[in-house]
Amino acid sequence: MERLFLATGNKEKIKEVKAILPSGKFILETCLERPDMPEVQEDGATLLENSIKKSISAASYFKMTAIADDTGLEVEALNGSPGVYSARWAGENCTYMDNNLKLLRELKGVPWSKRKARFISVITIASPYGKIESFEGIVDGYITEKILGDEGFGYDPLFFVPEFGLTYAQMPASMKNRISHRAKALKALSKYLEELK
Repeated sequence: MERLFLATGNKEKIKEVKAILPSGKFILETCLERPDMPEVQEDGATLLENSIKKSISAASYFKMTAIADDTGLEVEALNGSPGVYSARWAGENCTYMDNNLKLLRELKGVPWSKRKARFISVITIASPYGKIESFEGIVDGYITEKILGDEGFGYDPLFFVPEFGLTYAQMPASMKNRISHRAKALKALSKYLEELK
């Protein structure tokens, strides 16, 4: 089995990645097992820049193949915000709820037709020798007018996927992990790794 380092300490993200990647094919190490990884400033102008920066840093430090994900929610009525700042939109050390409440405030009174949004996940894999490849997953949806559902994390209670008539937070994890932005990016990564063999 191939050893991969997942450059994150976010427990919810780790759980999703482990559930989505094909079982029995990878041994996944994370910042939870290896907390000595130096902190990486996510100061890139794009999700791609941040995912590249994190994966290269981890691959170089641990001398092993590393993957890193950067994910953002882009809301049409907010000109693409929060985007690259999604995780810390309501301020440093903010909670998921802080971010959700800020988004609801920003969109107060905005009609449904103008509440379009999309979730984007960019995953980069880097080798210790400097080779990198990046994969993107996108899901289009709408921002609801109130919190719906209690599954998932982040903006999941507000992100409504019309095709399924549910927010991410109303979906069972098994369903979200089949259709989400992160699932799409990870499936592309998995295909790439299979083709390398």
